[in-house]
Amino acid sequence: MNTKQIDYCIELAHTLNFSRASENMFVSQPTLTYQIKLLEDEVGFAIFERSGKGASLTPAGAQFVSFLTGMREDLKRAIEQGQNFSAKYRDTISISLMVWQALYFLPEAMRIFAETYPDIQILPMFQYENGMESFLRNKADILFALKEQTKQIPSIHVHDLFESRIYLITQRDDPLAAKNLITESDLYGRTLMVGGGSPAALKAVQHRLISSGKIDYFNSADHDTTRTNVAAGKGICLAPGFLNDHSGQFAWLPFDCKESFSCVLCVHKNDNRPGTAAFISILKKLYQDAVAFPL
Repeated sequence: MNTKQIDYCIELAHTLNFSRASENMFVSQPTLTYQIKLLEDEVGFAIFERSGKGASLTPAGAQFVSFLTGMREDLKRAIEQGQNFSAKYRDTISISLMVWQALYFLPEAMRIFAETYPDIQILPMFQYENGMESFLRNKADILFALKEQTKQIPSIHVHDLFESRIYLITQRDDPLAAKNLITESDLYGRTLMVGGGSPAALKAVQHRLISSGKIDYFNSADHDTTRTNVAAGKGICLAPGFLNDHSGQFAWLPFDCKESFSCVLCVHKNDNRPGTAAFISILKKLYQDAVAFPL
């Protein structure tokens, strides 16, 4: 199976017409027909049913093309990344984080790093759920994580980055937005969104508030869903400060509690590249210098 056959197959699945697909792919119809037949011979099943009216996907073909489309997109990104790399860089340092907001100073760190290491590419990888797995499989060089997640993981170095506290998120015109510090009693009678893969520290606070019996609550699937619900006026929520995008869309108000999140960077013990150490140092210094920055 080659990339041309993949492209021909995806285009035919889109048009369901051999003539139109061949025109769109700038090849003759016999060429496209022949390549599709070679592909079907290789995979061992019919992808298309042929008729005088054109073509239709077989049940197996529909499933195959669905996977093929995703694979083609991954391959396209891999090729583009390879082209970028070969044109400018001699090495890549990948960093996995759950969302782009998690490391507010990442773009600034990348800019500073490029001044000294212009031939090393910093590659952010946004992996909401499987970042740890990707890192442990050596598919990422650096992992942004909570310190509690790094216990009992062998062969890594853990670098303390910053401490993030818990904030209340509300609409900007909410009466609570006028406060400088939110206490438990401020939330009585309100609807609090909970769940959505909250870290342990946040779950503890949510449970304590719900146990008071003075706060309504409902489950929200994830942080993006929760933000949408806040914007829709369905309730308020508590969140780690490192998820603040500082866009000004919502009011982020410090919540009065002892719980916080220790945010760290993990690297593999066998990664002795000077570039990796330099990039981590840059990030650490940016956060150390951000004394008054809300985290």
